[in-house]
Amino acid sequence: MMRQMIHRMVAGAVRRAGGYAMSLRHSVTPSLLSFSSRHLVISSLLLLLTWTTSAQEERTLTRDGNKLFAKGKYADAEASYKKALEKKNNFPEAIFNLGDAIYKQKRYDDAVAQFELFAKTSKDPHQKAQAYHNLGNAQLDKEEYEKAVDAYKQALKLNPNDRDTRYNLAYANAKLRRQQQQNQQNKNNKNKDNKDQKDKDKKDQGKGDKDKKDDKGQKDKDQQGNGDKDKPQPKPGQEPKLTKEQAEKLLEALKAEEQKAQDKMQKKAAKPVDVQIEKDW
Repeated sequence: MMRQMIHRMVAGAVRRAGGYAMSLRHSVTPSLLSFSSRHLVISSLLLLLTWTTSAQEERTLTRDGNKLFAKGKYADAEASYKKALEKKNNFPEAIFNLGDAIYKQKRYDDAVAQFELFAKTSKDPHQKAQAYHNLGNAQLDKEEYEKAVDAYKQALKLNPNDRDTRYNLAYANAKLRRQQQQNQQNKNNKNKDNKDQKDKDKKDQGKGDKDKKDDKGQKDKDQQGNGDKDKPQPKPGQEPKLTKEQAEKLLEALKAEEQKAQDKMQKKAAKPVDVQIEKDW
């Protein structure tokens, strides 16, 4: 429920201004005054009349804004309240109702600023409670539920018996708990998605490392094969050329084989031969 201040503060201001002016009028007797005294009194009356006219302008503009607000012409009401504040920038009713007009146009950030301004400047606890109530409403519409809860609590400190504020506080608390649960669920889902992605990346990396290893093995094998191909191969019908060292080793090997063969032949010749003697019958 949105609160609006309508005429009550204005009526009080008129009564105070009227009483003050009346006391001044009765405090002087023109027939007994000198010329200079009369001039001073006239100047004072002119200042009072100017002040009263100025006060009437801001109240009139504020009342015009209230009428426009009641007709649902919130932009026009806003303009009228701003004109009133141009006449008197701290006029409480214009400050408060400007916040209402802005709120009705769904400009919640501007409405929050206006209600906060009124709550800071107002000296009346009941009016401050109304401002905090409307501040909570604006923050509720912004889905800033924690701030709305705080605003309603401030309103109840100033006016503990406000049933509308108590209801709104319970509603804001319920929305806040739901928002916190949703945020926690979103956080859990995000963490799970991140973990799944890391596991997938790790698996893909392992597969990539294996593929790289296989590729490296194949490359080394290919390079080895290519190295053998790069070595000079003997042409058909042409004996490969040996180095001097290789030739000497080959001769030594041949000599060793030949010596083994001779030793074997000698052993065979020295072995006695069994001769079968036939019997003479």
